[in-house]
Amino acid sequence: MNNVDSFDRGPFFKGVENMLINCAAAAPGDKVLIVHENATEGYYDAEMLQEVVTVSRRLGLFPALYEVPFNRDVTEPDPDLSAQISIADRTLFLARIGDQLRFNANSKPDTQIVSYALDRDMLSSGFGTADYRAFDGLKRLINTMMAAADKIQVSCPLGTDFSGRITDLDVEHGDTSIKRFPLSVFKPADANGFVGRIAQAGFLVGTGSNYYSPYACPLDDTLFVSFENNTITGFEGSNADVAAATAHYERVGKAFGIDPYFVHSWHGGIHPGCGFADAASKSFERWSGGAFGNPRILHFHTCGAYPPGEISLNVIDPTIRIDGVAVWEDGILFPDRVPGGADLMRRYPCAAKAFANPDRRVGLGQGERLSFL
Repeated sequence: MNNVDSFDRGPFFKGVENMLINCAAAAPGDKVLIVHENATEGYYDAEMLQEVVTVSRRLGLFPALYEVPFNRDVTEPDPDLSAQISIADRTLFLARIGDQLRFNANSKPDTQIVSYALDRDMLSSGFGTADYRAFDGLKRLINTMMAAADKIQVSCPLGTDFSGRITDLDVEHGDTSIKRFPLSVFKPADANGFVGRIAQAGFLVGTGSNYYSPYACPLDDTLFVSFENNTITGFEGSNADVAAATAHYERVGKAFGIDPYFVHSWHGGIHPGCGFADAASKSFERWSGGAFGNPRILHFHTCGAYPPGEISLNVIDPTIRIDGVAVWEDGILFPDRVPGGADLMRRYPCAAKAFANPDRRVGLGQGERLSFL
């Protein structure tokens, strides 16, 4: 393990500072409860935990560790964890439970955050070090632009084509009850008001809400998922893919007693520093929890009338036109095409630098497509 002096004020230090100070708003003297999984789980980088502890102390904070077992279908923290959270000034989740509880009404976004930087490299990169406040501001600008739009149209090279308008988007309030770091998606747009089809390659995968098995369903070719408002209306593709998708949706819906064909919402990545180095097939759980913030990915929350649903549909390299303006173009987000975006980038050169040198790694396999193998 590195000595703190080897990264003091370097990228890793700046990533932790960005996470705990800029995002969590911790102040010197605060007790920070760090909720983590056992190192053997392999989801979060084991070395990162102790280095976060070291840096947090250098920032004048008082970290305390709390290990939690991985629970595939947790809906509430256990009483002891709740008690520890209640006496801490800030809680940092380096554990999947933070992601699973991000829509829990009893969580407090002003004191609890979950990290989507899963390892030391992600936290040290532009993903972790570009100022959190820049992306909080960008999210708000995008939300405002989309909420006011008469028409939003989305396409992708594989054949995604849907359009509509947002019927209800509250731009004043947050969309999760645990603050996300880094902030890497805009507020989900309700699928109600949209119609068209989604082109899905490679696999269907879970959303991080519950970890069922099998978590990913293989697809041989491109599956087209037609939807209208909040309902999947059909699958098109090879007979094998249509049968596999139907069986997977039915199985997951039955397992949780939910409407398998409900389409809740969709949103896209806004953080060009979000890079996922491994192929998605190496760990579908880590991919679905770590890659979605890249602007090359737009994803839908389906299977269940609640966010984030249980099955995620993922579009690669979307073009998103908002009242005719291609704010995303082939997976590249142009913040200067968002009203107020250019001024925001001038205020935060670190964010502008990330957009000038985007990380294009999003876990693609052979042929630069999502792949099950």
